[in-house]
Amino acid sequence: MTAAAATDLDVAILQLTSLDDVTVNTDKILDLLGSLGTPAPDLVSLPENALYMRIREGEKIPAIPLDDPNLARLGKWCVTSGSHLHIGSVPLEQNGRLYNASLLIGPDGSVSDVYRKIHLFDVAVTGHKPVRESDVFTHGDSPAIFTIKGWKFGCTICYDLRFAELFTKYAAAHVDVILIPSSFLVPTGKAHWDIMTRARAIESQAYVLAAAQGGVHQGQDGSSRATYGHSMIIDPWGEVVQTLPDDFGDRRVLRATLSRERIDKVRSQIPMRNHRRLT
Repeated sequence: MTAAAATDLDVAILQLTSLDDVTVNTDKILDLLGSLGTPAPDLVSLPENALYMRIREGEKIPAIPLDDPNLARLGKWCVTSGSHLHIGSVPLEQNGRLYNASLLIGPDGSVSDVYRKIHLFDVAVTGHKPVRESDVFTHGDSPAIFTIKGWKFGCTICYDLRFAELFTKYAAAHVDVILIPSSFLVPTGKAHWDIMTRARAIESQAYVLAAAQGGVHQGQDGSSRATYGHSMIIDPWGEVVQTLPDDFGDRRVLRATLSRERIDKVRSQIPMRNHRRLT
């Protein structure tokens, strides 16, 4: 018999300004994890490019293997805290191909490759240099769901946010939470981030945890780039539970308790699962 899902789930998301140095980024993440106190959340979610951020377009992206010592350092925190850590994305190599992949570290310190970004960011946004993610990465090919304490999590990464068909699959699977780790450009963030993340929560009738990169990223070669930030926790009604402002300063942690009762209330008022006709 499957155990009943926990009534509540304690979660946190971290907003980062990652650099092109895996060890430095890991140090910063561990500092923020240490600030969470005890008991630790059931899940902590990090943004896209959490361990390595390419600052200058065209710069070679190093693969981060599952046995990387920096992942082991994060795994030790998970063992000590009893928490799960969702790493929004790292460059992961398999069979000679590089994927933009989300990892999940469990309370036993084990590292799992849980999702590979399906929609790659090949765009030319006015006011920003063209970006071609597919020049480096291979497309993932399937949605992914994992479970913590009976809560079902649907996985996406950044640009996936724009493709409603992926979220429809998660809604049809009755996921409780959708993760949207991101590294949004400033122009597109200002135009679309808030409305799209809230829309995905509303149409999926699920919580959204959107951990974002934010601020100015300084490269080791003197180059720089900026990301939008505004990490968010959104409830199934589309209400923003918590978010970070433009001037977030040293505040980089959002923490909240997700409520099973809240999900059930929203779904009972508007029973979309009973009305869905196209999947």
